[in-house]
Amino acid sequence: MDLQQPIFSALNVPRNEIRSAKEDSRLSGKAAATAEVTSSDSESGIFSGESELCVEHESDLNWFCCSEQKLICSHCTIVGSCQGHTVTALANRVTAVRNQLVDVCEKMQLHSRRIEHFINKTLTAKERALQVEASGARERVVAQVSVVREAVEEEEQRLLEVVQREEERVEQCLLTQRAHWGQALAMLTQTRTRLVHTLTNTPDIQLATSGQEIADRVEDAEGVGEPCDTDQLNLNAGCSDSKLMRGLWASAILLGPIAYGSAHLTFDERTVSSLLSLSEDLCTLTFLPKRSRQSPPYNPARFDSWPNALGTLAISSGTHSWVMDVGESGAFKVGVCYTSMGRKGSGNDSRLGYNGQSWVLSKYDGDFSFCHAGKNTPLHVIHKPKSLGLLLDWPSQTLVFYDPDSSAVLHSVRHAFSGPLLPAFAVADRSVTILH
Repeated sequence: MDLQQPIFSALNVPRNEIRSAKEDSRLSGKAAATAEVTSSDSESGIFSGESELCVEHESDLNWFCCSEQKLICSHCTIVGSCQGHTVTALANRVTAVRNQLVDVCEKMQLHSRRIEHFINKTLTAKERALQVEASGARERVVAQVSVVREAVEEEEQRLLEVVQREEERVEQCLLTQRAHWGQALAMLTQTRTRLVHTLTNTPDIQLATSGQEIADRVEDAEGVGEPCDTDQLNLNAGCSDSKLMRGLWASAILLGPIAYGSAHLTFDERTVSSLLSLSEDLCTLTFLPKRSRQSPPYNPARFDSWPNALGTLAISSGTHSWVMDVGESGAFKVGVCYTSMGRKGSGNDSRLGYNGQSWVLSKYDGDFSFCHAGKNTPLHVIHKPKSLGLLLDWPSQTLVFYDPDSSAVLHSVRHAFSGPLLPAFAVADRSVTILH
């Protein structure tokens, strides 16, 4: 059906005929009843398909029983089965049905017009807006990628130039050292040859009086010194380091199509200090006031002086990340440590961040810092995060601390880790929780 064609035309019913239906129905009388009553009405039990009279009273069916929804005669309403029912004259019933049909058709026509308006106006406008918005979205994507690509290409070129200069510097140092120690070796070889010649060919009387000459040659040889390997002969590992590239790399891992995680990471109950309590699900550490502390059974893996605990996942390959809910805690540490880190005593050997076996991000008195080997590096954190993420990439030997809400890198470090690492934690105020 054409939606632009009025509903009355589609039904082949002129609108003026429908409008005059009420008046026509009053004049129809018996003919209207005849048009309404068909053989399908035989189930009423009052009239048959061959008769238009009431079977029971043999009178015209000119009334309609509203209660039973059937045609009846006037006697049915008085002494018949429809006595006491709500009835109406057949002409009035037909008029009501026609009026109802007129109302339905008008509503359908109005509905059709609304649909036409939606198709012709709303959907068309949406299509045009879609094209404009999609074009703008594509332009924004291309512009953003272009900025990133330009920045990456410039940083790539800069880093390659830095690596090239560093390589040339080391090569020059190696050449200088090779030339210097080559000359020293030649001089030592020549001096030794002369001394051996003096020793084997000089007569005893002459050898006895040549002490000064021998001493001078020995002094020259001793002045050569000992060769020494220095950092100047090694490529500076930081020459390829870039905050921009490291941040992009971390974002690509954390937000890219392959996200890494440690869904089964929990706290190792054996390591939890007596200063802390561990939740039943092994995921929350809470700092205990003195009155609530108890003495847990001795365990060589347990920290006995610092409020520390370690995770259950030993990492020596692959890429792993985990997120900590630090909430309102004002004093905590999150990071990693070697499995061999000390657990006993109040010295720095068992204090996270104060030895060469642990790397942690610390918050204390509102300030954030990175701690390793007793050295604290202050971190400028504008937004105080409620959670902290850690990313440990073993192949590149990189540890990244980041804000999970924005994936912004807070700090990163590269280190030649020499053994398996465990997630490490400390809390001295409220609680921290491993999130899954």
